[in-house]
Parts: sequence; C-alpha cells; structure tokens
Amino acid sequence: MEIPYTAESRPDTGLYNAKVGIWLFLASEVMLFGALFSTYILLRVGADPGKWPHGLLNVNLGMINTIVLICSSITVVMAWASLKLNNFGKFKMFQAITLLCAVIFVGIKSYEYHDKFTHYEIQLKDGRVVDGHMKEQTKDQVTVSGHYLHTEEAGAEAKEGHSHQTAEVKHEEITVKRDDIKYMENYGPWHNTYMAIYFTLTGLHALHVIGGALVIGFLWGPGSKMWRTEPERFTNRIEVSGLFWHFVDLVWIFLFPVLYLL
Repeated sequence: MEIPYTAESRPDTGLYNAKVGIWLFLASEVMLFGALFSTYILLRVGADPGKWPHGLLNVNLGMINTIVLICSSITVVMAWASLKLNNFGKFKMFQAITLLCAVIFVGIKSYEYHDKFTHYEIQLKDGRVVDGHMKEQTKDQVTVSGHYLHTEEAGAEAKEGHSHQTAEVKHEEITVKRDDIKYMENYGPWHNTYMAIYFTLTGLHALHVIGGALVIGFLWGPGSKMWRTEPERFTNRIEVSGLFWHFVDLVWIFLFPVLYLL
C-alpha cells in the first residue's frame, strides 16, 4: 500500500503529510518550553529582592554556543537548498557542518555541566564560606581553588542556598579540615532554585539537540539512499528535520539571554 501525500501537497492543507506532522509536533514543543519559561519567570519574580543568583554561568561559552547554533541553522537551509538545486554533494557537505556544530554545542554544554558539578560552596562552622572548584578530597581535609565569600555575600543568602560569584576575584588554593565544615554542596540542580531550572531547561534543550542531530545524521548517512529512488520525498524529509532544528536554535536564542545575561 502506497502512503499518499509524501511528496505532493494535500488538497485540504496545501502541505505534504510530514510537514503537517512537524508543525503539530512543534506546537506541542512550544507549549512544553512555554510552561518551563513561565515557571522560570514566576520563580524569579517571586524571589526576594537581591536574592536571585547572578554571575554563575560562563557568558563567553554561552555566546559561542549561540553562534554555533545559528551557523548550524544556516547550513541546514543550505543543505535543503542544495537538494532543490539537485546538488547532492553540497548537501552532504553542509549537513556534515551541521553535525559538527551539534557536536561542538553538546561538547561545550558538557564542559559547563562538569564545571558546575566540580564547583562547591563550603560553609564553615565559624561562619565563613568558601566558594571554588574541588582540587582534592581526603578523609581529613578538602582542598579547593577558590576564594572566601565576603560577609555580605555569605550571610542570609548562603543560608537560602543562593551564592554569587564576583566578576573579579583572586582565586587561591584553600584547604579546610572536614571537622570545620558545616555544609558542603556542589552547584548541581539541587543547589538552589536557579541551578535547578538551569539544568532542567538546558538539559531538555540538549536532549533536543542530540535527538535532532541523530535524525540529521541518519538522513546524511544511511537514509540518504532515498535520494536515488525518491529525491523529492527525501528533500521533504530534509526540510522537516530542518524545521525541527530551527526550533531548537530558536529555543536557545531565548535561553541564552534569560539564563546567562539577565
């Protein structure tokens, strides 16, 4: 049985089936991310003045990832246009660049995650707070590369789990005895509300990047055999995967300023 409207447009919608399907799917994705963005806004607006963390993320890495995704959106369009011009070789080249951009994005995001899981806030029994990256742990002591937070930074905010990083601080190697530690925790999603929603939003987005890259990779590799038998249908598949990729790019364009800059 032949599936209708895989290449030609439906008379009722003016679109082929896959394009109708991807737009319906993207509508559900908008609702998903819209709910998460709304949650972020409500949590931030509801926070006490001056308590919302700032400066915990690497803006330069976030900017690089933004540029990488924008470039990948361009190459996706160029790959689809190459098929429209019957140039399969250029399609392979542009989609290879798209896949490379996806790998770069996920690699940078993995580095950021690793940075947070090795970044610790250590509250001492004498009231001081050490903030830095773990260097060494033994049975009796902990060594971090960081700095002592100022009293005003480490006061009530530290009790609430909200820590700030100053733009310019002198990092040094600090060793503290385990007996002097009152509380120690890394900057994972459990650290505070901000880190929880950061990992939720960026983690879900990263899963979308990986999923989109797997689809694009399949169509670039074994799935490209369809070009020989059904070139128009294959071109439509590239367009549909490109629409999803543009959505992923658009979500990050919102995530970057909301999480990294504001």
